[in-house]
Formats: sequence, C-alpha cells, structure tokens
Amino acid sequence: MFADFLPTYGGAYADQRFLLVGLVGFLSCAATIWLLFKALPSAKLTQHLLPAIAFILGFPVLSLAFLEKNYAFVEPGLYSFYFAAIVSSGLVLAMKGLVHRYLEIFVSVAAGSCFLYGAMSVNVYLFALADGQADLSDLIPWGFVNIRYWSHVATWLLPILPLAVLIGPLREYRLWRSLVAIGAGIWWWIIFLSASRGSIVGVVTGVLFIAFCFGRQSWPWLRQFAAYLLAGGAIWLVLSVLVPWLFLGETELRSVHATSSGRLPLFSEAWQMGIQHFPFGMGPQAWLTHDLLTQEYVESSKFGHPHNMYLMWAAEYGWLLVFLFFVFAVQCAFFFWKRRTFLLLKGKTQDITMLCGVAASVIGALVHAGVSAVFIAPGSMLVGVLVLAGFWALIVPRGLLDGQGVRANPKSTGRLLLAAFLATFIALLWLLWLDQVHAYYVDMRADETYYKEELKQPTMPRFWFHGNFPRVDSP
Repeated sequence: MFADFLPTYGGAYADQRFLLVGLVGFLSCAATIWLLFKALPSAKLTQHLLPAIAFILGFPVLSLAFLEKNYAFVEPGLYSFYFAAIVSSGLVLAMKGLVHRYLEIFVSVAAGSCFLYGAMSVNVYLFALADGQADLSDLIPWGFVNIRYWSHVATWLLPILPLAVLIGPLREYRLWRSLVAIGAGIWWWIIFLSASRGSIVGVVTGVLFIAFCFGRQSWPWLRQFAAYLLAGGAIWLVLSVLVPWLFLGETELRSVHATSSGRLPLFSEAWQMGIQHFPFGMGPQAWLTHDLLTQEYVESSKFGHPHNMYLMWAAEYGWLLVFLFFVFAVQCAFFFWKRRTFLLLKGKTQDITMLCGVAASVIGALVHAGVSAVFIAPGSMLVGVLVLAGFWALIVPRGLLDGQGVRANPKSTGRLLLAAFLATFIALLWLLWLDQVHAYYVDMRADETYYKEELKQPTMPRFWFHGNFPRVDSP
C-alpha cells in the first residue's frame, strides 16, 4: 500500500512480487519443517490432505511437458509454493491453537493500514481538488499499477474490517472503533469512485452467502459491515458529488455499466485454448505466446491474462488442474460446513463472527477471480495468503488434530534423518526456484525496452509488470 514512500529495487510491482516469493517460500518451508520435526500426521490426516497435495503438485507436474521452454516452472512454482504455504502454515496455526491470536493481530494491522492509506488518499484528493481535477479515478488510489489491482486487495480486506472492532483487545477503545470506521468508509468510497464491479459483486456474494449460512448468528458482523458500507456511501456523496460541484461546478463520476468490458473475446480465446489439448493445457504462460485461435480475440485488445483465473488455468495447465482445484474447493466447503454446524450448536458467538468475516473474504476473492485474474497481482496474493492461511486454520477439522490425528514425532535417528532430508530438499527447491525467478526478472527488464520501442507493444502485466516474456521476437 505504501510503496510510493519506500525505496524500490525494481518498482513497486516487482518488489511486491519478490516479497511474495520470499514470503511463500519461507512459510511453506518453515511450516513443513515444523510439521516434520515436531508432529507426526496420522494416516487419517494425510488422507484428508490428499486433495490439497494433488492440487499443489498439479502445477509443476502438468508443466513437465514444457521443459524446453524458458523459465517453464517460474509461474507454476509460484502457485505451488503459494498454496503449500497456505495449507502448511494453516495447519501449524491450528495445531498450536494460535489461529484466534493470529487473526486478531492480522485484522488489527489490516484495519490500521487501511486507515492510514485512506487518510493519505484524502490528502491526494485535496491536492487534486486544489488543482481543479474533478476525475480522481486516475489519481486514487496510489501505490498500485492501476486502480483494478487495488480493488483486488479491497475484495480481500473489506469483509474482514468489521472484525477489527468485534474481536481482540482493541475493540473496547472508542478511538480505535472510530478510526476503523473512517478507514473502511474511505475504502468503500474508493470502490464507488472507481466503479469496481468485480469487488462489489465478489463482496456482495460473500456477504449474502454468509447471511444464508449463519442467519441471525451473523448479525453482529453484518451490522458492522452495513455500517461501514453506509459510511462509504456518505463519504462518496460528500467528496465525489457535493464538494466537486461546489468548488469546481462539475463532477466526474464513473458509471457502472452492464457490459463485459471486452472480456468475452478473452474468455472465448481461453476456452478454446483449454479445448485444444483437453484435459491438458498449452503450457505455463502460453496465453502470452500461443498462436491466436479466435477471430474475436485477434481483433480485440490484448492483455496479459484472460481476466478469469479459472479459464487461464484451464488454458495453460489444463482442465485437469481445474478439476483438482474443484475437488479441493469442495473439501474446503465440506470442512467449512462442519465447522459452521459445530459453532452454531455450541453457540460460540466470537468464533462464529470470526468465521463469518474470513469466509466472506475468501468467497468474495474467489468470485472476483472469475472476472479478473485476482491471484496474479502480487499485492492481492500477499494479502490473500494471509487470509487463506487463517481460513484453512479455522475450518480444518479439530478431530484430525487431536491426539489421534497428530502425535508427537518419535525422536528416532532414522525418522529425524528422513525429516532433515525432506526439509533440506524443500528448501533447496525454493532456492532453485528463487534463482530462476530472478533470472526471469533480469531478462524481462532487458526485453522491456525492445517490446515498447521496437515492437510498439503495450505493457501487459503478468508475473512481472511487463509480461511479454518468454521471448518470441526479441533479438
């Protein structure tokens, strides 16, 4: 959020990606090492982890046929380490009984950051107003490549902001509650200002789903969520309508329209790619390098991804991977429903509230991913890994983590050596992947000028901000 104020190595986008690569590598390695040395999963727990393991390994395994391509495992490695970090660190949080404390800290830091970011956005707004600039959508928010990358982060955070005043020790302080309300209201103002349909549809879907699942038990969270939404509407009315009209005599408002914004040709192209080698895909980042298949896409604008996470996976890794994701998602839904039923029977109000906010965030992000590749933007992935780890820790069945599901790891020499070997192997894989990531970045920067000045092609953000790589026509 505050990249504009920090020294950067390769720009905000690249630095966020490097931070993400380091974070998911550290989390997956550290959590796996802890699990190997401190706990011995039972056969029952291992069996329940099979859908997650199959999905995590699906990315690199389905990329083996494309070994001849440059950096074929850079992006598959990112997805594998990303979801491995979520599952392994979530298990550690659940086993150690730290998930509640973790979420209290996370939502407090998120709410504080949202307030500071919102306050700085109002500062930008005042300077823009003084310069006679009525259209603020190109100025706010700052720190991201464009406003849509910010909206991915907003989809993750807006449903969990109410938790900042419902759980944790800070909820008792009136000043804190006021700051959270102001920050959440400003973020909603920016959503309305930018007419972010993906965020609105995603968040509303998550809220409606939670209201349906929990009924009256979700009221404390829903009431706080509605209050922040109304505050955002009021701020929008004042800052985007009344003030510009009074001081500038005009208002520049984005309208929400029902068109696909040029997405349908992209969806059709990705669908055809997935059909070409069904059930396998055309290879990692094939969207950037494949021979175009549909006339509609030939004549439409080009982007670094088809604005749909699932169709992109189907096009590049195959429908087999989408099926593995579907199986994993169904298992998560089953775990969620069991946890929800247990909490309602026990009447654990605070736990219910916590699950409402985190689950709404996850559902909103998954829906948003269907109209925009939400998991590609590094800012979104950084926030998402923290939310998803907490969600997994909340829903994993407690019966799998008790004395029968996990027992102390016997300190036999053979078992310790095996654990040490596996831990070293995982860490080595991460270091090798990190080396390829950096080499990919160096080549991308070397090609960037050529694509812009010689080929006259626009920047298409993908793994890096400039996504026209692997090389096709470069010298």
